[in-house]
Amino acid sequence: MGLTKIKVWVAATMLIAAATGVAAAADERIEIFDAHMHYNWEPTPYYNVDEVLALFKKSGVTGILSTSRPNTGTHALMEAQANGKTDGLQIVPFIRPYRIRADIQTWFNDPSIYDLIQEEYKRGYYRGIGEFHVSGKAASSEWVKKTVDFAVAHDLYLHAHSDDEAVEILFSHNPKARIIWAHTGFGLAPERVDAMLTKYPQLWGELSYRSGITGFGGKLTPEWQALFTKFPDRFLLGSDTWISERWSSYGGIMDGYREWLAQLPPDIAAKIANGNARRLFAER
Repeated sequence: MGLTKIKVWVAATMLIAAATGVAAAADERIEIFDAHMHYNWEPTPYYNVDEVLALFKKSGVTGILSTSRPNTGTHALMEAQANGKTDGLQIVPFIRPYRIRADIQTWFNDPSIYDLIQEEYKRGYYRGIGEFHVSGKAASSEWVKKTVDFAVAHDLYLHAHSDDEAVEILFSHNPKARIIWAHTGFGLAPERVDAMLTKYPQLWGELSYRSGITGFGGKLTPEWQALFTKFPDRFLLGSDTWISERWSSYGGIMDGYREWLAQLPPDIAAKIANGNARRLFAER
């Protein structure tokens, strides 16, 4: 083989190897931080601890924002971590202000829930409070304000399942609050989401059950492509495993995120998939 032919062969081989490497990288499954996970123990967990840890690993989930009703499920996951069973999984525990499902409707006017929050905090490992449900002017209650102030005083995030009015009230209680907005307002218009993120730099949108992100054929809508481009550091992903059916479809939920993440520039996709949560919940 002549020198020229050798050079051509080497160059072609390098191009093929590079193309193969790019294809392999494109096929790699992006890691996801599940920033809205309920491991509920009321009445009983759908999976035991070992099974749920195996599901996270199988689904490419390397971090979770853990909440449960009651907080027993989170205790169990933290115990598994202490026993060395959660290798490769970052667990970020939040205090859920519920003992039973009925508390969803009353917690914001119930002083005993504030006592629960204070007592749970003594465990020493919590990073936030929520997910809690509060809408509209119900967020104006004395006990909601006490909860917001408690979170600020103890460097805790708030995870709020709320409409935009309630989110505004939460910030009015204490402008130093840091809020993860569960579902990012569900079907709220993208321009309103834009306005909220612009007005409140310490607001992050979590995207489970969020409608309108994709349209026909699973393609990202122009409005949400623009939001992700403008606010790449402000969005998180979540499973919202509030019922057993969500656990049954857990892997599919995560793969559904990966389908539209692949339509974003890789740096933005990585931030939304896991980077933003890693930054927020960096070890202290």
